Amino acid sequence: MTLQTNPLTAGLSDALFPQPCSLVIFGGSGDLSKRKLLPAVYNLALDGVLPTNFDVVGFSMNDFTDESYRAFAKEGIDKYSRRPVDPAHWADYERSLSYVHGSFSDPASFQRLKAKLDEIEPGFGVPGNRVFYLAIPPSLIELVVNQLQAAGLVSPAAKDGPFTRIIVEKPIGRDLESAQKVNATLAKVFDESQIFRIDHYLGKETVQNIFVMRFGNAIFEPLWNNHFIDHVQITVAEEEGVGTRAGYYEEAGALRDMVQNHILQLLCVTAMEAPWANSADVVRDYKLAVLNCLRPITGKDVEKFVVRAQYGPGFAHGVDVPGYRREEGVKPDSTTETYVAIKCYVDNWRWAGVPFYLRTGKRLPKRASEIAVQFKHVPEVLFNLNPERPLEPNVLTLRIQPDEGLALRIGAKLPGPKVRIYPVKMDFRYGTTFGEQSPEAYERLLLDVMAGDATLFMRRDAVDASWRWVTNILKGWKESGSRWLPEYPAGTWGPLEAEKLMTERNRAWRTL
Repeated sequence: MTLQTNPLTAGLSDALFPQPCSLVIFGGSGDLSKRKLLPAVYNLALDGVLPTNFDVVGFSMNDFTDESYRAFAKEGIDKYSRRPVDPAHWADYERSLSYVHGSFSDPASFQRLKAKLDEIEPGFGVPGNRVFYLAIPPSLIELVVNQLQAAGLVSPAAKDGPFTRIIVEKPIGRDLESAQKVNATLAKVFDESQIFRIDHYLGKETVQNIFVMRFGNAIFEPLWNNHFIDHVQITVAEEEGVGTRAGYYEEAGALRDMVQNHILQLLCVTAMEAPWANSADVVRDYKLAVLNCLRPITGKDVEKFVVRAQYGPGFAHGVDVPGYRREEGVKPDSTTETYVAIKCYVDNWRWAGVPFYLRTGKRLPKRASEIAVQFKHVPEVLFNLNPERPLEPNVLTLRIQPDEGLALRIGAKLPGPKVRIYPVKMDFRYGTTFGEQSPEAYERLLLDVMAGDATLFMRRDAVDASWRWVTNILKGWKESGSRWLPEYPAGTWGPLEAEKLMTERNRAWRTL
């Protein structure tokens, strides 16, 4: 097997390379496949980092043939890929695409899938290695896993012989109990080493760069503690409303949809101790330690430290938009939150007393995600003597989307005879510095699965730990019996109630 060298393959585990395999996408005709997965594979092919021996099989109930599925893939790549279809490469890529029409509940469909793989893999030189991607609703996971086993499509975890790996999309459960049930279902058929629970945020360049920034430079880590840091803000803002996902969102809400996975993972990367090795289990052990140190928010403390709200009528780009409860598919008396803000603490030696402020919401002014580390104020001496005009604190901002990069705000002297200090920004942007668009998160994560590198994927114990913390908040909401939620006008940064979380020491939410 010959692999071309590319920076995409040089990640946290440089010794691992993607292995020859078949990628089977359950839900292969769905939105995730069209928008993300098939374009990701195509970009990997253009970069020359896919295994030489590789093929893709879509599986779903849509009545596609191999030819019509290739047209479906091309349409998605043309519309959603970071790079358009290149005619010079398309013919070779589409040759690797095939399709199986079937039902998830029909054993015969899985036998047809097995026959298809047995038929095409020898032609591509794939030695029986298979990656199954479950781009399906969580309710179908148990059914598909059992069908895979019954059809003889699952190889045991072993160093020798062909491998089987399975990728599971979020949400994994909707509380601790249901998440444990999903994980138990997976564990009956797959070894933990074969299971890759995907969170696409962890594949983003800026998130990965937090490791390098902290542990690959001498200037940040000595300051990365409660002696120098005042607080941390983690924001994941969404500009769009619920759209066509009302059915899913009514059951999920912002806490389950964003906090339990994306935001808590960002918190772990920000707060973790330095791992002693770049191996998957070592890195994930240190992330788990952060989750285990999160101070539980229970009972009446839920009302004190957590704010939830819904977007009301407002404006998006100057256009009137309805409030959440007026969206199609949403119950008129819904108490599902579209916004949540949390003040929490990591109770360990490094972070004792440092608040972490987490927030996410729909119908906010812009789509943006960032981690902002605010350092403590300069002492009230010398240049900071005027309490009515205090110097602005230093802030290190890690932009995850859009315009990935990082910025550091520092104080500088304005030109002139008087000493006047003005905050300026030292700004690094991936696109400007490296002159090219960063790979999509799914590109990196798919490569890692093919290589067997689970560093950027959630382990079962971390899923349990995050759900345990979030379930306490869910219980507090249920016990409160609230029949209405505060509203914030669409196109604003959230409810006034969220500001109360930031009143201590004149803190304030950042305007992104």
